[in-house]
Amino acid sequence: MAMMAIAAVYEPYEVRRLNHGIGYATAAIELILPTFAAQRGLKGKIARHFVLNPHPTLIPAIETGFVASVYCFGSELGMEHYVSSRASVFPIGADGSLRSNRALAQVAGQYACDLFIGGTLQIDTQGNSSTATKGRITGFGGAPNMGADPRGRRHDSPPWLRAGREAGESLRGRKLVVQMVQTHQPNGAPSFVERLDAFDLAVSAGFALPPVMIYGDDVTHVITERGVANLLRCRSPQEREAALRAVAGDTDFGKRQSPETGDSLRRHGIVMSPSDLGIDVGTATRDWLAARTIDDLVTASGGLYAPPAKFRALAAKPNASTVIHA
Repeated sequence: MAMMAIAAVYEPYEVRRLNHGIGYATAAIELILPTFAAQRGLKGKIARHFVLNPHPTLIPAIETGFVASVYCFGSELGMEHYVSSRASVFPIGADGSLRSNRALAQVAGQYACDLFIGGTLQIDTQGNSSTATKGRITGFGGAPNMGADPRGRRHDSPPWLRAGREAGESLRGRKLVVQMVQTHQPNGAPSFVERLDAFDLAVSAGFALPPVMIYGDDVTHVITERGVANLLRCRSPQEREAALRAVAGDTDFGKRQSPETGDSLRRHGIVMSPSDLGIDVGTATRDWLAARTIDDLVTASGGLYAPPAKFRALAAKPNASTVIHA
């Protein structure tokens, strides 16, 4: 999915200013910037300026000169020494410490960034996305703000203008808002549903509105292991729904649509498979990751990253789950 995100979104829209949500999917993107993205000739062309906490998974991209600057909401445990030694990348005060500002980062993330990309737990027929599900209510974080198209924006940029054109806009651009999700969650639950659990949660909790994390009319792309749905190119609610079903795989949601419909959407460039993007799924392995373990990140930082004690404890155990997943 990380490779498809770069090939279907970062590369064609030439995204330079962006915000990443937290999760394995976006961590994988950060870790293949110096490898997969560099191989495609994208260094200096994409992912230059982040509004993001100092994620350790950004270290390889920073050290290879892929990432030029990072403005932070807050800090990240263990990254203090690395951050203070990279004053050309992070906002550092006279005392050598990080000068993060949550309020300014929120404003920059909404208005200055051309892309928000992050994970979710459920998506419905119109692309509404939520992490509030039955038996599991996960906080939204900054996603509702970062993942909203700011209609007060007036400054232009190539990604913003292209997204607007694809959406059929003549007077304004569009922010790219991308949701990445496996078709099934680790517990086997389908990620694509006819109706979000959020609606039932609203009734049981007495909420005035369902807890939707990102509204479907703000979502521009949905990426699964099956492919990419470019919702900007959809011209009706029915076409939008069809594009989502085409990337929903073997879920009940996806099976309610014929393969021929998906093929038609591919011919029109609304749905893209890995092969459409020039990606050989046989080569989509963890070998692309610039760091595959916590120790690899420490090495890439020149020893400046000090992982939290719980990470070091895991690393000391045989077969520990310290491998970074793509």
